[in-house]
Amino acid sequence: MTIGTHLSEFGGLPAFDFPGPKDSRTLPEPGAVAWRISVATYDADEEWQQAFARFAESVDTRQVRALIVGGWSEAYETSNSVIVEALAGAASEFPALRALFVGDITFEECEISWINQSDVGPLLRAYPALEEFGVRGGEGLVFPPVRHETLRVLRIETGGLPREVVRGVAASELPALTELDLWLGTPDYGGDAEPGDLDPFLTGERLPSLRRLALRNSEIQDEVAAALATAPVLGRLEVLDLSMGILGDAGVEALLAGGPLTHLTKLDLHHHYVSEPLRERLRAALAPHGVEVDLGDGQSRDKDGEAEDTEHRYIAVAE
Repeated sequence: MTIGTHLSEFGGLPAFDFPGPKDSRTLPEPGAVAWRISVATYDADEEWQQAFARFAESVDTRQVRALIVGGWSEAYETSNSVIVEALAGAASEFPALRALFVGDITFEECEISWINQSDVGPLLRAYPALEEFGVRGGEGLVFPPVRHETLRVLRIETGGLPREVVRGVAASELPALTELDLWLGTPDYGGDAEPGDLDPFLTGERLPSLRRLALRNSEIQDEVAAALATAPVLGRLEVLDLSMGILGDAGVEALLAGGPLTHLTKLDLHHHYVSEPLRERLRAALAPHGVEVDLGDGQSRDKDGEAEDTEHRYIAVAE
């Protein structure tokens, strides 16, 4: 699996690409779309900051509700710190901004684990009314502990999420957060978090409003499942997502032996290494209670139906 398409919508609005300097298309109403500002990652005709300046001159930014940062020049070796600085510095010009995504870049533009991010803390501090925030790429990513009163959705997509980022999110005070989505990834690309780093999420103490928890795309998926199985946060979740990783029978057995799952509306485990008997046990335990169980995209098994050794399993999105 790779990320081959850009976001089609964000913040509840359809995505719209802000035109290049030679494109004279009629622009939509400022608050009607999620504006994507991008430049080519290879051989760009202009820098991202220049495109952003043209955007600010062409659009009434006071009405913009959602903003998507797409590609920037040489994103595979250049951090976006100047972009973060530009956005944070322009915060007073975007009083209606409620959704911000940084790094909407496809694999053809730059592989996910090559995207050079930076410290995104200034963005959350600069936009205290933000409700949705997303980041793609873990290289150079810094997420310091923050307190944010209105953020409802936080999503960090990586092929390898650094432990310090996980700890930064875990130490943050996010009282309004209802959805947390972390792609933990593989150590091959910097994903060095351990189950213990997730404890603050699992107790739920700092996330009193959390209803959807996704800890996915991980090489420690079985261990994450085992930790979640008896975690206090489980009882108030509506959606639990452990998809895209190397989840196997051990993880599912831990879930079945742990706290009740019948209150969930959905359990997403797609892209997994779970045997058919365990799949059937899970469906039998949850389907009668109306829980949607996604066990799609089961990965390869040998001629006897056994899952491949853990060392030969792979997560959905790595490089």
